[in-house]
Amino acid sequence: MSTKLIPERLKNARENIGITKAEASRRLNLSKIGYCRYEYGERTPSPQTVEIIAQCLHTSVDYLVGKSDNPEPSQLVINKELNPDLYALVELCQSQDSEQIRRLISYCKKE
Repeated sequence: MSTKLIPERLKNARENIGITKAEASRRLNLSKIGYCRYEYGERTPSPQTVEIIAQCLHTSVDYLVGKSDNPEPSQLVINKELNPDLYALVELCQSQDSEQIRRLISYCKKE
C-alpha cells in the first residue's frame, strides 16, 4: 500500500476545515517549516504520521495518498478526556444491536 502523501490533497484538506498552515502545524505538534515541507512535497511523512495528519484534518489516509477522491474521514477518534459524554455514548453503543443504534440516530436527528 502506497502512503506517499499528495501535497495538493494535504493543502485541500487543510483549507476545507478553514485553518492556516500555522494552525495545522500547531495541531500536529510540528514546526511550521516542518509542516510546510509536507505541503510543498519537500518531505514525505511516515505512514503513521499520514494517519495522524488525516485524523487532525478530518479526512482519510486514502484521500491524502490518492487512493480515493472522497475527502470524508473513514474513521473518527474520540478523546475520552476532551469529549467524555460522546465517548460514553459510543462505548454504550458498542454493546447495542443495530436496531437500537438506528433508533438512537433517528432520535438524535429529530432534535
